[in-house]
Amino acid sequence: MTEPSDRRPEPAPGDESAWERPWVQLKTFVSRPNVFRTMVGRVSPDARPGDVVAVRDKDARAIGYGFWNPGAPIALRVIKHTPGKPDDAWFEAALRRAVALRREVLGLDVTGDAYRLVNADGDGLSGLVVDRLGDTLAVEVSSHAVHRRLPRWLAILHEAAGTKREVVQVDEHVARLEGIPSHEIPRSAVRDAKVREHGMRLEVNFADGHKTGFFCDQRENRRRFAELAKGRRVVDLCCYSGGFSVAAKLGGATEVTGVDLDEKAVAMAKRNANLNQARVDFVHADAFSWVRQMQRNGATWDLVLCDPPKFVEGRDPADMADGLKKYNDLNVLALQLVAPGGFFVTCSCSGLVTEAQFEELVCKAAHRYGKRLQILARTGAGPDHPTASHHPEGRYLKVLWTRLL
Repeated sequence: MTEPSDRRPEPAPGDESAWERPWVQLKTFVSRPNVFRTMVGRVSPDARPGDVVAVRDKDARAIGYGFWNPGAPIALRVIKHTPGKPDDAWFEAALRRAVALRREVLGLDVTGDAYRLVNADGDGLSGLVVDRLGDTLAVEVSSHAVHRRLPRWLAILHEAAGTKREVVQVDEHVARLEGIPSHEIPRSAVRDAKVREHGMRLEVNFADGHKTGFFCDQRENRRRFAELAKGRRVVDLCCYSGGFSVAAKLGGATEVTGVDLDEKAVAMAKRNANLNQARVDFVHADAFSWVRQMQRNGATWDLVLCDPPKFVEGRDPADMADGLKKYNDLNVLALQLVAPGGFFVTCSCSGLVTEAQFEELVCKAAHRYGKRLQILARTGAGPDHPTASHHPEGRYLKVLWTRLL
């Protein structure tokens, strides 16, 4: 006796009159969830921006469903690869499953109230990133389809997460590409929030902060860094709002210096140090220039962290080359500050730079100046940032933990 199936009889591939509508047909093989317009072939005339469309491959076989937006560079975002068109109930289940992973499976509420709640393609919800920051949802929208459904989704997320407020952000450039009118982006009076993370108290400023306001992806790395910092002199390059710096001091570092070019970020970092009664020396300066000055002064530290912003923004070869040069230059400089036998922790948040590329770059930077590295660990974002097997770009954060030999 065979098991019942919810798969409907598949019409003959060439019989498009029987295809589920609206539909989109690809003209080339695509395994990734994000499909550019040039990869799309025919489209049914009733497909509208923001619709969920049935997706067929170049041989007309049904392969799933996705969000459609013909005016955007990423015209199709595939969200489901099994039979059954996603409806409101399906999306609600997906949102609740994402929240349950963090709260019930990973138990993140035990160690704090700042973590990634929805991780876009990693949770099958392309175009939606949500961080839980205290009682506030920090929401980043990057697709027209998500924007259209957001009011209903926010209510579900608040109920599942136990939050009360939200801040919705849509990058201006993304809004233009996706066709999201600026007057339709929800405005919020929420400017800041206080969060807890592994014993630290931190302030998040939504008005002046980057991305969703706080880098939840480094949560587990901050905890690990605090353990490594005990009894050591520490410098934190590109410190942003001071998460690593404060963690190091609370972890027992003898002294900590944080450096950042963003004056508002430095002000936040100082407030975060005060919140934790942690004595940290924060410096408002360009990391490149400051390191060069410290080299001239002959200054070194036992533990040096290098956590710059994203240097590689796009696939254009010139952008890639420029970004890799910046990573190289900063790592070359930062390595000069590490005392003999000291530790060097370096990061890249550029998704287009692979783990292998980044590690090779860092090692070459060391070898070029006669240094050798003992690689202790390779880490990335925590488990609240799951990635999809067919979306390697989702593994954007790379952290290399080393010691100078």
